[in-house]
Amino acid sequence: MAKEPKKPSYLREFYKGIIIENPVFRLVLGTCPTLAVTTAAMNALGMGAAATLVLVCSNIVISLLRNVIPDKVRIAAYITIIAGFVSIVQMFVKAYSPDLDKSLGIYLPLIVVNCIILGRAEMFASKNKVLPSALDGLGMGIGFTLALLVMGSIRELIGAGTLFGFPVTVQFMAPMIIFILPPGGFFVYGMLVAVVNKITIKKGKVPKNQLGCSGCPMATNCSRADQGECGKP
Repeated sequence: MAKEPKKPSYLREFYKGIIIENPVFRLVLGTCPTLAVTTAAMNALGMGAAATLVLVCSNIVISLLRNVIPDKVRIAAYITIIAGFVSIVQMFVKAYSPDLDKSLGIYLPLIVVNCIILGRAEMFASKNKVLPSALDGLGMGIGFTLALLVMGSIRELIGAGTLFGFPVTVQFMAPMIIFILPPGGFFVYGMLVAVVNKITIKKGKVPKNQLGCSGCPMATNCSRADQGECGKP
């Protein structure tokens, strides 16, 4: 008697991006905006929300058009679709939150080439139906937002003594300015990656000891990936 095909787990597609395949702490993607905008918790929350909206919308559209977009121009098509949604988000932020737009600066329009969004478009949305693609984008976006928020909160709290702009520790502890500078960003990021790896090891997952090409949108066209040289110098 033939076995029934296994039904897709929509719940897993949603929650995998939060811890198991967190784009920042597990897949080590999007580290440039992660380190740049997490000097304050509000900046982190704004960037995460913008990226999540773009992720969900672009995943839905790319999934809908997956059988229409020619293979040879798929990356260019993905970037065009993503750029359209980024432009909408940027105009919305400029109109309703100019201070946030000023704080995020160039990193808001650079969402267009964020490797998390391009990676999900290439590795998931282009190969799956609309609902799983939307859930994948939402889960990855929430995971990205949480990662930024945790980093931003730690750096702002220790480096400025505030949280979301409100004074917390300035009355009894002098702020350590280094935490809102690049060295502090790298330190906090490294410690959080170690903590997440420790948690995932306990759950039976393999830690990310080596960077690979699994999240790169150009992996399928890369000769190094074909030769099994991912992550090698």
